[in-house]
Amino acid sequence: MSSFGSPGGRQINSKPTPPERGSFPLDHDGVGECKDVMMNYLSCIKKVKGTNEAECRSIAKTYLSCRMDRNLMAKDEFKNLGFGEEKPATAATKDEKAEEGKKNELRW
Repeated sequence: MSSFGSPGGRQINSKPTPPERGSFPLDHDGVGECKDVMMNYLSCIKKVKGTNEAECRSIAKTYLSCRMDRNLMAKDEFKNLGFGEEKPATAATKDEKAEEGKKNELRW
């Protein structure tokens, strides 16, 4: 039930919390410093229909690097930004391949 408009109903004031990593400008004076990389990333995401592909992850990493190089965001290690160490491609055994499942399949 809502207390909106009811007599004696008190509005609860909550203080907004800032983002974990803070806010940062999208650009310096509308120059579009990293816009080309951003557009490449958006077209990549559209091409792969939103799946988590390595090609798009590398473009995202390039975009974040561009922003950090131009002081549009705080410099940080990529592992802290969600980019873990890339696993080298190794030959998996037959049992490991059976456990992997299909691409983009959720496993519980």
